[in-house]
Amino acid sequence: MVGAYELMNELQRVLGRSLSPPTVYRTLDFLLEQGFVTKIESKNAYVPCAHPEHPHACVFFICNQCGASEEIENTQLEQLFTRDAASLGFRLSRRIVELQGTCANCLDTPHAAQMPAM
Repeated sequence: MVGAYELMNELQRVLGRSLSPPTVYRTLDFLLEQGFVTKIESKNAYVPCAHPEHPHACVFFICNQCGASEEIENTQLEQLFTRDAASLGFRLSRRIVELQGTCANCLDTPHAAQMPAM
């Protein structure tokens, strides 16, 4: 998961030249439109799409402790979203579900219960 300014700073370091925020945001918008990245709204950050070859419901499990995120594809949720949208006469354009909690690695860490949430 990476924020736009974090990405801009890394690209500037790698390319050895300055970039402007609008350039980075235009690029991220293009990658979003193509389905190559997904925006994690609650974190205002971007992640590569795990299944860019077809539209699907993105279900993200986001760790409150370390910030890690994992994407899964759930066809049952996809069917529910499609059915519910159709019943409302609604056309879906983005399907993103964010679930927050604690990942297995952080749960296995001693004192995980005492770690502050991010």
